[in-house]
Amino acid sequence: MINDQKQLSNQFCLKILFTLLLPPEKSRNKTFFMASTSDISRGLIIKLDGSLYKIVEFGENKTARAAAKVWAKLTGVDNNRTIEKTWNSGDAIHPVRVERKEYQYLFKDETGFNFMDNENFEQVSVPESMVDAPQFLKEGSNVSVLFNTETESPMSVELPDKIVLLVTYSEPGMRGDTATRTLKPATVETGGTVMVPLFVNEGELIRVNTKTGEYVERVKE
Repeated sequence: MINDQKQLSNQFCLKILFTLLLPPEKSRNKTFFMASTSDISRGLIIKLDGSLYKIVEFGENKTARAAAKVWAKLTGVDNNRTIEKTWNSGDAIHPVRVERKEYQYLFKDETGFNFMDNENFEQVSVPESMVDAPQFLKEGSNVSVLFNTETESPMSVELPDKIVLLVTYSEPGMRGDTATRTLKPATVETGGTVMVPLFVNEGELIRVNTKTGEYVERVKE
């Protein structure tokens, strides 16, 4: 009887010790996101040499005598660098799991650009280097904030592909001249500069491509 109690006691102690040595449930269930060069796409965020980069352009070079190479142009997410990287086709890459949330731009101060979550009203501040096309960021506009799901910290802010802005300054254009391809600089309400056709005037609304910074069309109110 005494031996049985000792055996049960030992088993109980071993069970507690094993439980304490186990990592937390969240860590045990954690999976690591692996991929290869075939998964590369524009906008993908990857971890490279300890830093985070967004792929802005990529392609593949094939030759008859050598293995195919995949190249990419990358811009830093947590740094201000722009680099180019080449892999052998099929090499492993390390994408970062990203959660996209809708936020509203509030204001800019000494801490950076401040945004508010549209669902729970929590606010987050990010440096200008994390904002895609900050020269077109308008107070009250909705943006997408990308979060690193591993660290739950913001990585970048993306504006809509196209936005409508007011022209606040531009040299007078030529009335009726809608066919010419000649462009002139125009300042928009956010302080950014856009090259516009000669017929676009101050006080008019224009649609701008935030990815290229180019004029798209004139917008009627």
